[in-house]
Amino acid sequence: MNAFEVNFDGLVGPTHNYGGLSYGNVASQSNSQACSNPREAALQGLAKMKALMEMGFRQGVLAPQERPDVAALRSIGFAGSDAEVISRAAKEAMPLLAACMSASSMWTANSCTVSPSADTADGRVHFTAANLNCKFHRSIEHPTTSRVLGAMFADTQHFAHHPALPAVSQFGDEGAANHTRFCKSYGEPGVEFFVFGRSAFDSRLPAPQRYPARQTLEASQAIARLHGLSDAGVVYAQQTPAVIDQGVFHNDVIAVGNGEVLFHHQDAFLDSDKVLAELQGKLARRGGNLRAVCVPREAVTVEDAVTSYLFNSQLLTGADGKMLLIVPEECRNNARVWNYLQQLTSDGGPIREVRVFDLKQSMQNGGGPACLRLRVALNESELAAVNPGVIMTPALYETLTDWVGRHYRDRLRDEDLADPQLLIECRTALDELTRILKLGAVYPFQLN
Repeated sequence: MNAFEVNFDGLVGPTHNYGGLSYGNVASQSNSQACSNPREAALQGLAKMKALMEMGFRQGVLAPQERPDVAALRSIGFAGSDAEVISRAAKEAMPLLAACMSASSMWTANSCTVSPSADTADGRVHFTAANLNCKFHRSIEHPTTSRVLGAMFADTQHFAHHPALPAVSQFGDEGAANHTRFCKSYGEPGVEFFVFGRSAFDSRLPAPQRYPARQTLEASQAIARLHGLSDAGVVYAQQTPAVIDQGVFHNDVIAVGNGEVLFHHQDAFLDSDKVLAELQGKLARRGGNLRAVCVPREAVTVEDAVTSYLFNSQLLTGADGKMLLIVPEECRNNARVWNYLQQLTSDGGPIREVRVFDLKQSMQNGGGPACLRLRVALNESELAAVNPGVIMTPALYETLTDWVGRHYRDRLRDEDLADPQLLIECRTALDELTRILKLGAVYPFQLN
């Protein structure tokens, strides 16, 4: 049976703003409180989805979250009508209102971790929503994320869903941004690669000193157990603490993999030779052959990687078997990175083509092409069982483009976050969106 990698991109929400909420994410902090353009951000994301669909890749959409999250504000003591809750939060604790207004669910790579049926003990596709408990503004996402994923992948014969891990620092989980799967083909058993920043219980392992390590070894191990993965199909690796302290807050800022190819920076992993040897050995026993493309620090520095998001790219296999790298415009604007990419595609290696996309609105808030998508490997039967309303088609693209144009503002400043009308606009838009995507009731305002 044929199998495919389907990319489900996060649709940017109506409250896209630059709150500078993500400590350790250089782009997020450096653009704090700048004026954002939610409409442009959503249209840029949709343009990427449309382009990949037209290139022959299977493409889906993941809905944004309701924002502001009034329930979260109520849970920390703000009372009254929805408008009164927002007004009081704006006057007494503006940073908390900004956190509850975040549209960061657009970065779908953080939504969950996915294991394909070829890897799992029960032969189903498994999803575990990420708890994202390192940051308050992201820790409030997983209940809605779980409902949305459940509405997209509802058939229990094919799909299994797990709640987020315990919301404590020992089980900090940032989802697929720290998870990569290698395989000879998408429908065959593969090797799942879990990258962590620290161990919660093993003090012998080093940890970063400046910025927090968001993913723990213990969280990765828990997900592997929940998904029924065998030891033969799992490799754990630690990020180099020094690169986390340089702004590499997730593994997908320093490495990306697809099929049998790992594209990574020289400084990505601790004990890199050992990690690569284990990946190669386990993949070989599953019929594959790891091809590691290592970018030397002399060609591209960690700073270059962080500012250009070279590794936060999408590595895709085309119908002809050749690999394509989807990169943001910032890669072309960095001379060292762009020179490296020209050499990469001309040296006869596995990556043969580079495509550049303008994702400035997302990039300025700290997320590139890979942040915006969740990879889900599905066989034909599983793909047929996915809610068809979330699969991108030319008609859906036109519908969503029109929907964005009618509901999204073209500018959003810090002071606009206190406008109660923004909540009404967001709910009106999302109520219509659930009908467009055939999701049913998934948002708190629809469930009350």
